[in-house]
Amino acid sequence: MADGKVSVWRRLLDGWTAVAARFGFIQTLVILAFFYVALIGPAAIATFVGRTDPLHKRGIGEDGSAWDDSDSSGADLERAKLTT
Repeated sequence: MADGKVSVWRRLLDGWTAVAARFGFIQTLVILAFFYVALIGPAAIATFVGRTDPLHKRGIGEDGSAWDDSDSSGADLERAKLTT
């Protein structure tokens, strides 16, 4: 290798790396497409058909605020001590 020639093994490794990189890219696209079609797509369709609002954003325009009161009990000294 001192005279600038590349060994056969190095050429094979470089070729294999190029082929594996191409297959890896295609495999990533296929896996992402599968998960979208199998999981995200049906969930989006079910949400649309069921007319649900997971983020509860429909009521924001009514009073101009997205504030939602807490369902927990009031603030007291004992409760504050537990959070620290």
